[in-house]
Amino acid sequence: MRSIVVALLLLLSGPVQAASFDHSAWDALLKRQVQSPDNGMTTAVDYAGFAAERERLKGYLAGLSAVEPQTFDSWPADEQLAFLINAYNAWTVELILGAWPELESIKDLGSLFRSPWSRAFIPLLGKTRSLDDIEHGLIRESARYREPRIHFAVNCASIGCPALRAEAYRADVLQAQLDEQTRLFLADRSRNRLSGTTLELSSIFKWYRKDFEKQWQGYARLEDFLADYAAALGLSPVDVRQLKAGEIRIRFLDYDWRLNVVER
Repeated sequence: MRSIVVALLLLLSGPVQAASFDHSAWDALLKRQVQSPDNGMTTAVDYAGFAAERERLKGYLAGLSAVEPQTFDSWPADEQLAFLINAYNAWTVELILGAWPELESIKDLGSLFRSPWSRAFIPLLGKTRSLDDIEHGLIRESARYREPRIHFAVNCASIGCPALRAEAYRADVLQAQLDEQTRLFLADRSRNRLSGTTLELSSIFKWYRKDFEKQWQGYARLEDFLADYAAALGLSPVDVRQLKAGEIRIRFLDYDWRLNVVER
């Protein structure tokens, strides 16, 4: 009889959700090994420091790998997305450490036939995956998230990339973190700037333009997304009207693939 009562109470209380993932180990590593001279607009990574703490990084990665797909699927969308962004960034650091210090760019880890992002080396959610699998398969191609701002959160270990945030992404503050990352990136005049009647933007907006134009977060045009972040871009109200009217030309800047390493 008692077992029946317990079962009824559990049924009435609704589905039991698995506990969220603890990213504190990754958070501590980031706080120690990521430097920023401009309050997060740009960052440099101390890969030598990460190399000295590689066992701690590997412990965190092992924890990510231990998460079962059904556990992941039980989490809310923001918990899932924070997990995937952190996984992408942490495994990118591990990829760099595998060849550190004998490289000048993450592209050095690729070949004529395979990019470093397509290399399957990540045990995650029941499969061996690549960085492309995480970013494009699990995040971008999924209908779960519909989030263009992830392009300012995932980090490709290059100077041209949005900054590697010096803290882990967390579900409870994820929306604020993504918004801040977006504003910081757009405010960097080395990568995004108005020059006369031409808006010069990072090539990220060329490569992933469709993500800003398929109604994710309500945006049907890249221009509308940019207009919402006019202050970060330094655009005046007149600039915004011209941008929306198609009177401001958009040009994409060359990407800097050099390693985002702390200069010693």
